[in-house]
This record gives sequence, structure tokens and C-alpha cells, in this order.
Amino acid sequence: MDEKKGLTLNEKLATIQTLFKSKKSRYNSFGKYNFRSAEDILEAIKPFLLELGVSVVITEKLLPTTSFPIIESTATISDGVDAIHVKAIVGVDLEQKGMQMPQKFGSASSYGKKYSLGNLFLIDDTQDSDAINTHDKKKPKLEGDALEKAKEFIKNGGTIEAIKSKYEISAEILKTL
Repeated sequence: MDEKKGLTLNEKLATIQTLFKSKKSRYNSFGKYNFRSAEDILEAIKPFLLELGVSVVITEKLLPTTSFPIIESTATISDGVDAIHVKAIVGVDLEQKGMQMPQKFGSASSYGKKYSLGNLFLIDDTQDSDAINTHDKKKPKLEGDALEKAKEFIKNGGTIEAIKSKYEISAEILKTL
């Protein structure tokens, strides 16, 4: 038997997590960024499957809810004896304009698969444009009630950096904080 196949499932998963590489081969022309899909992730792990004697599957189920549909995606890695399961929860945006109902569910399903695989293989979403893309939406200006809440937030130990991440702050207002 191959030495790598004698590893525990945790060791096999750690091997994949350490050596895993998946390029962002897809392009979002609306947001003007590259990203990776669930299919890209699955393609990148295929070389590890036979080498390490593991399989990866993704299952999904619709969770009962009254407000909007929720899809639970579960990525599972197994060596035939043990299994490790990682879940991701994604809501279906029924108000999404320009999409038919199957596309709304398909889009949520794709995200759920991608994020459950990302959690399983430790893919850092903070570096992924999907996680940080603003689709050219500008931050709101810090003024009015938001400014008063920001002052209270700082008074109670909050940071200016946290406020800057959410609001556009003019130099004059920054001085008042």
C-alpha cells in the first residue's frame, strides 16, 4: 500500500489543505474581477483523490423556513472508513432581478457548494473578489443619525477603523470623532 494512503483522514485532509491550489479562472464582467467556482475547486482536488485514497462529495438540502428558502450545502471528504463534513448555509434571493426561479436556486446552490468546499479545504475568502467586491457601490457618507451612532460607538470602545470600513468619512467629520 502507498505510504500516503496509510495516513489518517485528518492527515490526508491536511495534505490537501496544505498543497491545494486553484486558480481564479472565471471572470465577472459586471464586477470586473476574477473568481473561482465550485467546479474549479473540484477540478483542483481531483489529483489528490486517487493519490490519497479519498473521495469528496457535496450534498444539499432545503432547510424549512418561513421567510425565504435556505440551502444547506455539505462538503464531505471520506476515506471509506471515516468522514469529515463541513456545511455552508446560503439564502435564496427570491427578489433577484433578471433571473428565473431555477437560476435563483442554482446561483445560491453554486455559492453554497463553493463555500462548503472553501471551508473544508481552508480557502481564504478574504482574498477572493467574491468576498470583497462592492460591485462599484460607494460607501454611504457618515452623517446625521449614523454620525451620532458612530460617536456613541467610539465612546463605548469601538474603533475609527471599523467605522471607516463601513462609511466614507470626510476630513472634517474625522476630526470630530
